[in-house]
Amino acid sequence: MGNLLIGAGLLLLLAGIAMKWGLLGWFGHLPGDFRYEGEHFVFYAPLGSMLLLSILFSLILWLLNR
Repeated sequence: MGNLLIGAGLLLLLAGIAMKWGLLGWFGHLPGDFRYEGEHFVFYAPLGSMLLLSILFSLILWLLNR
């Protein structure tokens, strides 16, 4: 459990550094990320980004369980 927490913390640290330096500016603007802006309404559905994250996390967990 400790190793999992350390790994999760390192991933969060790396993601924070990447966001601060602007390396994740593409995230949220992928094909499949839908945004609708009405006069008094905004709807945002990041389907492409969430699919990418799901594949990435599934791959990481698969590699850790091997």
